[in-house]
Amino acid sequence: MEPEAPTIAIMRPEGYLPASRELAESMGFNVIEAPMIELKAIRDEMFDIVIEHILSGKSDYVIFTSANGIEHTLGKLDTQNQKKLVNKLNQTNVVAIGPTTKKRLLDIGVEVMGMPGVYSSEGLVKYLCPMVKGKTVDVARSAYGSTYLISGLKKCDAIIYETQVYTLVRPEGEKQKNLMEKALDGKISVFAFTSSMMVRNFFELAQSMGKLEAVTDILNTSIVSAIGGPTASTLGEYGIKTAIQPGKYTFEEMLSTIKKECF
Repeated sequence: MEPEAPTIAIMRPEGYLPASRELAESMGFNVIEAPMIELKAIRDEMFDIVIEHILSGKSDYVIFTSANGIEHTLGKLDTQNQKKLVNKLNQTNVVAIGPTTKKRLLDIGVEVMGMPGVYSSEGLVKYLCPMVKGKTVDVARSAYGSTYLISGLKKCDAIIYETQVYTLVRPEGEKQKNLMEKALDGKISVFAFTSSMMVRNFFELAQSMGKLEAVTDILNTSIVSAIGGPTASTLGEYGIKTAIQPGKYTFEEMLSTIKKECF
């Protein structure tokens, strides 16, 4: 008799769940899903400044740290200005944090100058530092982006302008409670965390249900995976040891690493 397939909790934003489920199932996982993060568009006082830099040719480098950052940047512009932005981006040095972000840029017609070897804020700083002294670098990302990207590039003497184009909030509903109840019933063997915000929202939900201690005990007897050091560090704040950290910061690599190392 073949061993029962492991059940993984996928807690990515709603828009990512169908593809994430399909990928996980193709690798032999059973899936329990519920978004622990919801994306919400915001427009800060720096948005017009960053866009003006790009459209006027003042930007030497433009950084996108997620496909969502691209979508929420374009979503604030009308069709005419979207086209202008794409044209101007192709006249500067556009940097993507990783392959998913790069693919989205290519999909909208933007050529990507480069991408770090490690898909993280630390990787971006290491990659760009030799090139950006005295250069204007514009960044569009979430309100929960790592502060290290900005501080690190400033230490490299870059002139940084950052706009936060979306934020993250905790969704509430039956799907989230159902996932937590299945965790408490021991029906989940793998927990996949892809951001610090996801970790915090997960434990806030557990606390609101009066199950924080029980959930903590369950995760410490389960397989817990985290994308990136900051996510693993946040899990550590809740007393959770991360078993799996993929070498490349993608969900596919996370699943492959879990399967290779644990099953």
